[in-house]
Amino acid sequence: MSIRQVLQKIVLQIKDGTHPSDLAELVDELKDEQKKELFDLLSDEEAALIIQEMEDFDQVSLIRLLTKHKASAILREMDVDDAADLVGELPPEEAKELLAHIEEDAEEIRGLLRYPEDTAGGIMTTDFIALPEDIPVEEAITRLREIAPEAEIIYYAYVVDVHAKLNGVLSLRDLIAAGDGTLLRDIMLKNVISVPAEMDQEEVARVVSRYDLLAVPVVDEGERLLGIITVDDIIDVIEEEATEDIYHLAGTGDVTGDYYFGASTFSLAGRRTPWLLICLLGGLLSGSVIGIFEDTLKSIVVLALFIPVIMDMGGNVATQTSTLFVRGLATGEIRAGDTWNYFLREIKIGVVIGAVNGAAIAILASLWQGVPLLGLVVGLAMSATIIVAALIGTLVPIIFNHYGLDPAISSGPIVTTIKDTTGLLIYFWIATLFMGYLA
Repeated sequence: MSIRQVLQKIVLQIKDGTHPSDLAELVDELKDEQKKELFDLLSDEEAALIIQEMEDFDQVSLIRLLTKHKASAILREMDVDDAADLVGELPPEEAKELLAHIEEDAEEIRGLLRYPEDTAGGIMTTDFIALPEDIPVEEAITRLREIAPEAEIIYYAYVVDVHAKLNGVLSLRDLIAAGDGTLLRDIMLKNVISVPAEMDQEEVARVVSRYDLLAVPVVDEGERLLGIITVDDIIDVIEEEATEDIYHLAGTGDVTGDYYFGASTFSLAGRRTPWLLICLLGGLLSGSVIGIFEDTLKSIVVLALFIPVIMDMGGNVATQTSTLFVRGLATGEIRAGDTWNYFLREIKIGVVIGAVNGAAIAILASLWQGVPLLGLVVGLAMSATIIVAALIGTLVPIIFNHYGLDPAISSGPIVTTIKDTTGLLIYFWIATLFMGYLA
């Protein structure tokens, strides 16, 4: 099958109604020249639907393959928030040149670009339905028919006054069920859940999740309606924030897909190296701790057998507690005033876990080596290490969060480094106390 036939087959799939997301995956497998040829065959509307489903990096790469005339035509057909996101990924000169070709929509896109990309204003769309509060239901339905083709969603109609102040919201069901002659102000829901334009996107996601919304309106300081954020954008935010936290937990920095495939090897290595250097220094510090207790280790060589299990158990507990804390913050389950209550609760849990595991390792060590006192030393060290690991795994992220830093950053290399050093100190200090009975 020739390249031309492959492209025509994809075009036929588009005509047959294949979902744009599936088509975006097909496009991703094509070479640059094939992509250009394909998008020259597509209508501007069809091309816009596919581009909107692509990753940011792929969008930018594709838009650069097309002529300015074709690229601007596609941009006009995209949802305004998606178009703003795409333009925002381009270098300033390229963005300016592209916007010059779409005069009628350029100002709307520029308006969205004024907001930071990770705020409510940065992810909102201005394609929404707003109706005056003093019109009857039948007129509202007539206007809805006119506006609907341009709106991103029609499930909600927002009710505003003459100054564009958000006063209420109506569902499509409310409009259909109401009798003719009923004014919107009489049937609208007045307690509208809204978010300010400067709110962080992660907090917006919590609001949408908490109230089970399909869309949330964005307002300015005067409660004037600026735009809406739809649930599909919120899903993208949740995925983005979760990915970011996972990367931070692993100590790899922000290496999301578009950055990962677009960055050089040295750039990616540079993101990871600082955290690994922290672990390296931590390893040297741990080694120096063993050096301090060298005499103890020489006298009781069998102590070395239990170093891995004590360090591993401490690491597991520290990772568990820090991960739970970071997740609790991300989902809103842990609020600012709850952090110290959470800290105390985790310490209590650490004590219980430490007691159970300490008793287990004490019994196993005693049976294995036939030295009950050695079992006591290892058991006490295990219990103390787990309790301290729970303390570190919770306290370090709390400190980071208190000073406005991302607590996910601390949960990998930093917590591990501190935990390893303290675990060894505890183990050898307890062993030294009992050395006269063990040697």
